[in-house]
Amino acid sequence: MPGHRFAPRSAPALRLAGFTLIELLIVIVVLGILTAIAVPQYTEFVRRSRIVDATSAMNDFRVRMEQFYQDNRSYANAGACGVDPASAGSTSFTMTCAGPSATGYTLDATGNAAQGMSGFQYRLVVAAGGVTRSTVGVPASWTPLPSPNTCWQVRKGGYCQ
Repeated sequence: MPGHRFAPRSAPALRLAGFTLIELLIVIVVLGILTAIAVPQYTEFVRRSRIVDATSAMNDFRVRMEQFYQDNRSYANAGACGVDPASAGSTSFTMTCAGPSATGYTLDATGNAAQGMSGFQYRLVVAAGGVTRSTVGVPASWTPLPSPNTCWQVRKGGYCQ
């Protein structure tokens, strides 16, 4: 078609690489939801592992006290426990031994607040050949065991070990 002029094609639109604001907001919301779910679960997992560490240290202390008893026929050593409770090996709990005698002792493990374990307290009582384990205290966010309890509570819902 002579004499007919076509309109010039427009130049292709330049597309800049990158993300739109809505895409960034969606990613931030998804990350926030994942964090809100994952962080409390991880914190609870770490807390439970520290409880198991403490109860294992208490059992280890008991074995060492039994070894001391076999050698000395008493759990007491000059008014103290035959084994130093600080050597039990738990950094999340402070171990204290009370009332050592020829036939028994009481071991308490109290949670250290600096490790996020405040409110936890476990007890091991050895008396005349018998052993009693009990949960003395748990944080307010945990459901306490009904009294009397004869186990170490290791989870919120009242699960024992």
